[in-house]
Amino acid sequence: MASENVITTHKLTKRYGPAITAVDALDLEVRRGEVFGFLGPNGAGKTTTLRMLLGLIRPTSGSATVAQHRPGDPEGLRQIGSLVESPAFYPYLSGRENLKVMADYAGLPYKRVDAALEEVDLADRARDRFGTYSMGMKQRLAVAAALIKEPELMILDEPTNGLDPQGVVEMRLLIRRLGTGNRTVMLSSHLLNEVQQISDRVAIIRKGKLVAQGTVHELRGESAIVVRVTPVDAARRQLDRMLGAAAVTSVDGTLRLAVDPVRAADINEALVGAGIKVSELHAVERTLEEVFLTLTGEGA
Repeated sequence: MASENVITTHKLTKRYGPAITAVDALDLEVRRGEVFGFLGPNGAGKTTTLRMLLGLIRPTSGSATVAQHRPGDPEGLRQIGSLVESPAFYPYLSGRENLKVMADYAGLPYKRVDAALEEVDLADRARDRFGTYSMGMKQRLAVAAALIKEPELMILDEPTNGLDPQGVVEMRLLIRRLGTGNRTVMLSSHLLNEVQQISDRVAIIRKGKLVAQGTVHELRGESAIVVRVTPVDAARRQLDRMLGAAAVTSVDGTLRLAVDPVRAADINEALVGAGIKVSELHAVERTLEEVFLTLTGEGA
């Protein structure tokens, strides 16, 4: 079912001694078949959370279910592919040889190695040594390593770290491609524009606490129309009658209208028909970055 949760946490908490709470009573729901963006400032607890979900560290309190199992359960880990922090491979082995080493450890057939290399567009460089790879190729090989188990869940921690703009675009397209069908991708990243373009839903944490969770559209809020007009007072009266006073606010010499942008033509026609000069009219919508800065207090 599309609504089935692949990850569920309840009051998940990690403390280091009495003074440091890295993750504080975190409640998350990640659904099957979605790309889930996991956002927060540096030090917010993102990587600590992902490590708990993978069973790499134990929570202080709370609980989590990941791929129908408790974190770290071998049966659950068989269904999870992960990239946490920087990829580490043998520099003197080729990309294919590195993946074969991983396949040996996991008890997987080599045929999955070539399939994973194809999926991340590295098949033509599979025989080259890892040490000769660009940063983008190294990151894609790390994603291929996460794919060789044919996982139902992929957990990717900052997969665009160190990439140039072209590498970021390639990684964005790859992640969007990975998050199709029943496969789920949980993505931690600080590149908010990239997350906005590829995520179905996002969660934002600050100082270990969840401050927002929902679809990108829900978090960005409703769109609006901004108009710059002369005279402003006459335009305000006309728009109050047309839309209701609650829908019209003054912002820096413009009027902001809390209405669907599809009404822009009708609004423009009404203003011009009332003898009001319209010098600017455009739709506005908050970016995920604006929402993030507001919720995390980073805007200042």
